[in-house]
Amino acid sequence: MHTRRPRYPGRNPRTFGQKYKELNPERYPAEIRKVLASGKTPAGSHVSIMVEEVLRSARPGPGDIAVDCTLGGGGHAQAILERVQPGGRLIALDVDPVELARTEARLRDLGFGPDMLSVRHWTFAGLPQALAAEGLTTADIVLADLGVSSMQLDNPTRGFSYKVAGPLDMRMNPTRGESASDLIARLSAEALARLLAENADEPHAVLIAGLLKAHHPATTGAAERAVRMGLSGAHPTLSKADVKLSVRRTFQALRIAVNDEFSALDALLRSLPHCLSPGGRAVVLTFHSGEDRRVKKAFQAGSRAGVYSKVADDVIRPSMEETRANRRASSAKLRWAVHS
Repeated sequence: MHTRRPRYPGRNPRTFGQKYKELNPERYPAEIRKVLASGKTPAGSHVSIMVEEVLRSARPGPGDIAVDCTLGGGGHAQAILERVQPGGRLIALDVDPVELARTEARLRDLGFGPDMLSVRHWTFAGLPQALAAEGLTTADIVLADLGVSSMQLDNPTRGFSYKVAGPLDMRMNPTRGESASDLIARLSAEALARLLAENADEPHAVLIAGLLKAHHPATTGAAERAVRMGLSGAHPTLSKADVKLSVRRTFQALRIAVNDEFSALDALLRSLPHCLSPGGRAVVLTFHSGEDRRVKKAFQAGSRAGVYSKVADDVIRPSMEETRANRRASSAKLRWAVHS
């Protein structure tokens, strides 16, 4: 029996769940091409960033052992898998169980069996343990794309974005830890202000922390309104663009804290020299200054110590063509290092 799709108000679908064509790319390829051509990312999908630059930096070849520390939508993983055959393997890690299963299924359907691809629900902070679980001590390539995937951003139930109202959650693994809303309730205003300053360089950290504590937001929309309206009221000369930037930094800082992202990144950077084979290559994609500073300093320190024989002289940015085609690529920065 044919079931009609639910009707939605207006001419075009607006909410995540209503975008049934974008959520079924295999059935509606023309719609996907249309969305991509407009410079947007189809709902529920992810366009991997700087794939060619990652490949040039990682230099995967037949027989290589590679680790993708952040599987996400699998775009980087697929490109690497195709180049390490025959004889190569990819170990794919991701802390998000929601997207992990879907991406693994897609890669399996493309013909990458267990002999080529191992998928583990694992945080990259435990890279040495993940290698040991595969019977390995080192890998030829380690890639970490630190960006939040479009699947996470677009789905309002995950609570990463204020563009569509949802619970103020932000957990990469929604089965563990405390949500952003619970974090705000637990921390003092002083601790929350430190978090905003340290995680996002937010200049209005003290004011925003007070606003969040006063409103106790339970949804992304409530948090956005509290920061936007409170900041505009306290600083009427601030432009709308500056207020919006502070809202974005607030969400970024909360997400980093909820998922303990900086601690995980620091652990990965410490373990990298011990997890790379001689001549092995590490590639890291970052999306904000706090991440990039850590990667830059770790690679430079490793170079001075002789741990890395070569590191990227300058940060690598996406091309203008990619940025125009995918706005979410605009903040990406790539750095690489070669083990001695």
